[in-house]
Amino acid sequence: MAFEAPRRLVRALGETAPDGDDWLEELPGAAERAVALRELTVERVQVPGGRSSLVVLVRTADGAPAVLKLAPRRARPESERAALAHWGGLGAVQLREAETTEGVLLLERLHPDVSVRSLPEAKALLEAAGTLRRLWVEPPAGHPFETVAGRTGRQAEAMRAGAVADPEVAPLVDAALAARAELLAAPPEERLLHGTFRQSKVLAGDRMPWLAVGPDPVVGESAFDLARLVRDRVEDLIAQPSGASTTRRRIKRLAESLEVDQERLRGWTLFRAVESGLRARRVGREQDAELLLEFAGWL
Repeated sequence: MAFEAPRRLVRALGETAPDGDDWLEELPGAAERAVALRELTVERVQVPGGRSSLVVLVRTADGAPAVLKLAPRRARPESERAALAHWGGLGAVQLREAETTEGVLLLERLHPDVSVRSLPEAKALLEAAGTLRRLWVEPPAGHPFETVAGRTGRQAEAMRAGAVADPEVAPLVDAALAARAELLAAPPEERLLHGTFRQSKVLAGDRMPWLAVGPDPVVGESAFDLARLVRDRVEDLIAQPSGASTTRRRIKRLAESLEVDQERLRGWTLFRAVESGLRARRVGREQDAELLLEFAGWL
C-alpha cells in the first residue's frame, strides 16, 4: 500500500523541521522496508495520527494485531524505546520487539480511537492520573534520558528570545523562569517521567483498561510530568467564567491525589504553559498561543 503521511503529521513536522530535512520524503520507502523486514500485513495508517510519527496498524506473521511506528531522529524514538523497555508494560504500551532498525518501533496494539479524553472530565482526570502514577519509577542506572534541568534549560533560552521579540509576554516569561530557578534549586526526587503526558496519550487496552503511549521520556520530579495534565482541555477552561478557580481546584486535587507538592505543581504548570504558548506563537499557531498564555496568567 501507499504510506501517505497524514496531514496532521505533515503540518506538525513542517513547523519544526530543520533546513534540508528529508524524513517525510523518505518515509514511504522506510515504511515499506519496515513492513517487509517483519513480514507484517498492513491494515491502515492511523488518521489523524500523531504530530511526530507515522502510526500504522498491522498484523504480525502469526496474525497478532500490532502497531508499527516510524519517527524521525529529532522525536527521540530510541529514548522512547528505552523508556518502554524499562516500564515493561506497567502503565504503558509494550514493545513487541527488543531490537530493531533506528526510528522504528513495533508495539502492542491498543484501541487507537478510544482515549481517556473521551470520558467525562472528572473521570478522565482520575484515570489519567492513575496511569501516570504507575510510570513514576526509578530510572535505570546510567540511564540515557534527558533531565528536566537540561530540557527546560534549552526551552528557557527560547523563552528569553521570545520575550525580547514580544515585550508584552516578558512579565509571564520572567515569572516562569523564576519559578524554574526556584524549583531546580532543590529538586525533591528523580523519577522516570513520560515527558509529554496528557489525556489523549492514554488509550484503552485489552491487557489493562488504560495504557500510556508516545512518551518523550525525561528524568526529574513527578510534578513536572503532572503539570501538563493540569491544563488538559485548556480551551474548555478558558471558555468558563470560573476557569481560573477551576484550574486552582484542579491543581489542588491532582496534587493531593498523587502526593505531589501543590506549589511545585503550580510552578511547573506555569513554566510549561508559558513555554508551550511561546512555542505555539513561534510557529504561527496564534490561537493556541493566546489560550495557553491566558491560562498561564491565572497561575
